[in-house]
Amino acid sequence: MPLLHIDNLTRSFGATRALTGIDLSIDRGEIVALMGANGAGKSTLVKILSGVLAADDGKISLNEHAFAPRTPSEASSAGIATVHQSTDIVGAAGLTVADALLLHRFADRGTPFFVSRRSLRRQARAMLDAAGFSLPLDRDFGDLAAADRQLVAIARALADRADLLILDEPTASLSGDESRRLFDILLRLRSQGLAILYISHRTADLEAIADRALVMRGGRVVRSLRRPIDISSAIEAMIGRRLEAAHPDARGQAGPLVFEMRSARLVPTSVPFDLTIREGEVVAITGALGVGKSRLLSAIFGANRLAGGEMLLDGRPHAPRSPAEALAVGVAMAGEDRHRSSLIPAGWPGHSLAATISLPHLSKWYRQGFLLGDRERREAAKAISRLGIKTSDPLASVWSLSGGNQQKTVIARWEAEPSRLLLLDEPFQGVDVGARRDIIDAIRARTDRATLIASSDPEEAYEVADRILNIERHTLRPIAAANPVIQGTYA
Repeated sequence: MPLLHIDNLTRSFGATRALTGIDLSIDRGEIVALMGANGAGKSTLVKILSGVLAADDGKISLNEHAFAPRTPSEASSAGIATVHQSTDIVGAAGLTVADALLLHRFADRGTPFFVSRRSLRRQARAMLDAAGFSLPLDRDFGDLAAADRQLVAIARALADRADLLILDEPTASLSGDESRRLFDILLRLRSQGLAILYISHRTADLEAIADRALVMRGGRVVRSLRRPIDISSAIEAMIGRRLEAAHPDARGQAGPLVFEMRSARLVPTSVPFDLTIREGEVVAITGALGVGKSRLLSAIFGANRLAGGEMLLDGRPHAPRSPAEALAVGVAMAGEDRHRSSLIPAGWPGHSLAATISLPHLSKWYRQGFLLGDRERREAAKAISRLGIKTSDPLASVWSLSGGNQQKTVIARWEAEPSRLLLLDEPFQGVDVGARRDIIDAIRARTDRATLIASSDPEEAYEVADRILNIERHTLRPIAAANPVIQGTYA
């Protein structure tokens, strides 16, 4: 008998049918990849298995027993552990790594009222050792990079001795080495009988570890593929049409020089490099986490300073002392973690789709406290149409949108006003193939600016860019011309 069996599962939200007759099984010692575009029903299925939502109809059995958890705690007790893409629920600023690792256990009734720091550190170290991760136990969780926060979440889930581990985009913020280390751990756990439901948009992940791939579309499982997984067939099933070539269309010679870096050094010990980007050109920087991609974009945006060298924008010196100064001269940026850098928290004023787009433009769109006409709503309506944002109302909360539609909203923010240089840090993180295509089309449609993208996935970089540069040890190196018609200068 399979470990998990789902029969004719359905779930609706009002008139919207999110799941329609889901049937699937997962065996012990099996890694099953779950694929699907945003809105396909993946998140709803995971929430039902995690005890966040209840199904309307259908049956679930786990370990040959009926399974209908009413809370995440019930799901965890029954043997299902879930690691979500966002790590905000794992810990917070002010807590140490050790605190975050053991935070969920403090609520257990069997936990002693007084816990010594030595005991806490010992338990936390055992959790990290079992997962194969190395993190500083006394470091503030709020100071951790996205990759390290993800490692804390995974280590905590693995310590619960689950029968089924659900991972939602686990490598979205991990470097290549960290991803390979995670794969080794997952393969070891699989050999010990753990079942793993693995949600990811990264084809390299699926090819590396998945025994089987299930493709969802329109609330149904429409395709099941066994290893070796035909990724092209999986993507075609996901988007419901034949896969077209992802290679960018040739656009001819790029325009005048927009941005230039000369003998730039990101840190005092790095080798100087040059960089040029022309109008209408999309340049991608790829490389592992921690090698300087985000630092480079932040320096251009005025969030930190170069260790040496100079920058020029449209031939004039560019040395912004703050993001506000960068915005004032036409440099815009969408940060790596949209939840932290681009979205207003749910429940706060300004968390609607329209307000998210208008936020950095308030000084232009407002005069003496009044919005000029219905500019905010009109720009949101344009973005919904142009980028294919799936929502019924421009005033809907951005937190009600799927990850891909949230990212489209962030991109729309910088489409609403002209800019000379657009900086995008990991713009496809947690974004499915269909939404990624819409975002790429929007990026490449603009020929009146230059675009610089940082991506840890070379395949994504090739799909969007005219030129690709690799960054190692805070220094740029050329890879290839993704579009050979563009004749820009390599660093």
